[in-house]
Amino acid sequence: MAKKITGLKVQQKNHQRVNIYLDDEFSFGLSRILAAWLYVGQELSDEKIAQLQDEDSSEMAYQRSLHFLSYRPRSTTEVRKYLVEHQVPEKKIDAVLDRLKNNGLLDDNQFAETWVENRSEFRPRSRRALAYELRMHGLDDQIIQETLENVDEEAMAYQAALKKSRNLENLEWQEFRRKLSGFLARRGFGYDIIQPVVNRIWNEQSSKTSLDFNNTNVEEETL
Repeated sequence: MAKKITGLKVQQKNHQRVNIYLDDEFSFGLSRILAAWLYVGQELSDEKIAQLQDEDSSEMAYQRSLHFLSYRPRSTTEVRKYLVEHQVPEKKIDAVLDRLKNNGLLDDNQFAETWVENRSEFRPRSRRALAYELRMHGLDDQIIQETLENVDEEAMAYQAALKKSRNLENLEWQEFRRKLSGFLARRGFGYDIIQPVVNRIWNEQSSKTSLDFNNTNVEEETL
């Protein structure tokens, strides 16, 4: 039996949802995008009501995903896990993921590239460490391999060591090498990368110290 819409009211606590009143009684809530097609006086069959509620459930799952993605980029696996935790049915999850991908909002290749770029700038680490992190986010091996194939591991190690070495400038060679090597090892770099990078940083610091010393002597002689 069809029921007539007698009221459409935006919810006070959530302006993105609308309360639907049928035959002068509250019936259900809908997302605003779905309620936009309804009007007072319209008659809804039981089948249409069920359809609207099903579409609303899908829209809520999609909007929940958008909120989750608003904090930082996510992998497909992360979004799927998030929706499962919020008890979204598997069939709807697949539809939401497809919608996000079609809208360019979910892309595992882009996620991997962004992750590596961010690590390169702020916390450089080895290919092995990066691969482990990407795998923990649910990315498959092919995407990981393609993303990391052009990573310059020695350059990454140098950037990481350069930042760390600023706190080690006053150490003797043996202690400097031990601490900086340990730091790079914890970032996943192998000995073949660590040794030349540590030597390079040490030589650069030694050259700088020598240059500063010579400049100081010249200034004193001038005075």
